[in-house]
Amino acid sequence: MKALTWHGKNDIRCDQVADPSIKHPRDAIIKVTACAICGSDLHIYDGLIPSMERGDILGHETMGEVVEVGSENKKLKKGDRVVVPFTISCGECFFCQRGFFSGCERSNPNAEKAMKLWAHSPAGLFGYSHLLGGYPGGQAEYLRVPFADIGPIKVPDGLTDEQVLFLSDIFPTGYMGAEFCNIKGGETIAVFGCGPVAQFSIRSAFLLGAERVIAIDTVSERLRMAQEAGAITIDFMKEDVYERIQELTHGRGADACIDAVGTEPHTSASFDSMIDRAKVAVFAGTDRPHVLRQAINNTRNFGVVSIIGVYGGFLDKIPMGSAINRGLTFRMAQTPVQHYLPKLLKLIEDGRIDPSFVITHKVALSDGPDMYKAFRDKQDGCIKVMMRP
Repeated sequence: MKALTWHGKNDIRCDQVADPSIKHPRDAIIKVTACAICGSDLHIYDGLIPSMERGDILGHETMGEVVEVGSENKKLKKGDRVVVPFTISCGECFFCQRGFFSGCERSNPNAEKAMKLWAHSPAGLFGYSHLLGGYPGGQAEYLRVPFADIGPIKVPDGLTDEQVLFLSDIFPTGYMGAEFCNIKGGETIAVFGCGPVAQFSIRSAFLLGAERVIAIDTVSERLRMAQEAGAITIDFMKEDVYERIQELTHGRGADACIDAVGTEPHTSASFDSMIDRAKVAVFAGTDRPHVLRQAINNTRNFGVVSIIGVYGGFLDKIPMGSAINRGLTFRMAQTPVQHYLPKLLKLIEDGRIDPSFVITHKVALSDGPDMYKAFRDKQDGCIKVMMRP
């Protein structure tokens, strides 16, 4: 089959690789009908994710048709149309039983590697390094799905691939980011970053009852998409974010701030942003937490900082004095996608949101290597790429 594979920094190829096969009775094999490039895939593209190996198949936003089912899998049958969560979860361990599927204790066969970095291992993920299981990803013609009686959700008739594909990751992640903000109604929520996940956080915050959403970015197409959702926008290259948010909130700060950027923010003119980039370049740091600092400083006293952008290692110069003295609450996670799927699928079925709004490019899988570069470099108005094998 054809698949997008990693061969080093900035080197993604569309290769011919072996077809997947059933390895465990709970497995399923799906024929991929649609997949996407996620913003977190760009961290792999830029060479920031450890334990990648040449030839690894990428991708964790995937859906398709079931073509083979393991003997113990009673949930799925051939011909079922499903969306596959990016988190691989057994459904039976301590964390899965409590709905914390991304903390699964059984799905990462390389848990010891993860423990050396993070002290405990999260769940395995599709297409996201051997640190998180070494599972082949879904930017391919076929995908093996472990624990397929727990993860995939069946797609109702009448919904298009474009409407449901992003249930695999970015819609649940964006929704979780807004849910973490403890919205009761009438709040002001600031969203840092206007990429695909942030666009879902913006819309989810409004769905949950926020009165205002302030969206911060510098890419015109992304700011325009945020404005179309009803957000007030700030271009951080043209305005001082702190001063503008203080003005909008009469000096109080946002009720909650969502960091939807993570480790690779656009370098701004601020001193700390430039220092972050320099430290990572000379291997004196692992991440660039400029946006997290901004989120902390722009959250009101006893507000919430919601972190859904990906960080991988150790963060420097975080203003914890500000956080503790002002009573901030931090919420963060890799998304336990399975927890959110029934609720979010119903929102789509009820017509309260159509996730296809975020798609700007539809291409063949063979165009994937070029689209990785276009997405990373924000060329041609690229916000979200959907691929069909």
